Amino acid sequence: MSWLFHLIDQFGYLVLFISLMLELIIVPIPNEILMSYVGFLVYQHKLNLYLTILFGGLGGIVGVSISYWIGYKLGKPFFNKYGSKIHMGPDKIEKIAKWNKKYGKGLLLFSYFIPGVRHITSIFSGITRIPFKTFAIFAYIGVFIWVGTFISLGNIFGPKWESFHNEAKVYVTLACIGIGIIYLAYYLIKTNRKKIKENILLLIESIS
Repeated sequence: MSWLFHLIDQFGYLVLFISLMLELIIVPIPNEILMSYVGFLVYQHKLNLYLTILFGGLGGIVGVSISYWIGYKLGKPFFNKYGSKIHMGPDKIEKIAKWNKKYGKGLLLFSYFIPGVRHITSIFSGITRIPFKTFAIFAYIGVFIWVGTFISLGNIFGPKWESFHNEAKVYVTLACIGIGIIYLAYYLIKTNRKKIKENILLLIESIS
């Protein structure tokens, strides 16, 4: 990681842009640690908070867009045949399919906080032919939430950014899981509103 920190020190926003773009095209770069370090540089007034979030977010957007179109153009047969070579085999595709069916658009918003999932969600969205406009709205917002969170945490923790990174990551992950549960509960209530209303009425009648 030291070489990457050195590049950030030298070239700042450009390296942040390229690094996030590459990770979201399935290149294994530990960008959460990198973004926390960038937040520390913001704390030191070496970089600007808004520009780091902007360049990081734009790099992520380019990365997820390229990944979407890779999935869209190559399709499911290609990944069923060759996907295992890049950790995108049939089992993982099936797993993401189940997650997508259960959590829908919410997965695009918060998948970036889940290592191993954020790398393939965009490709899978292309494979399953989710409309690009729908994908872009939720995925782009999700990218900026992810980038903004870790850069802001690095800025808040300041000199202690490294020692607090793992702890902060746990809390952020738990928060995302909590939001996911709330989203799922809302979705279930919305789709089963009629049945829930009928059951409540039956319960009230039985009590009275």
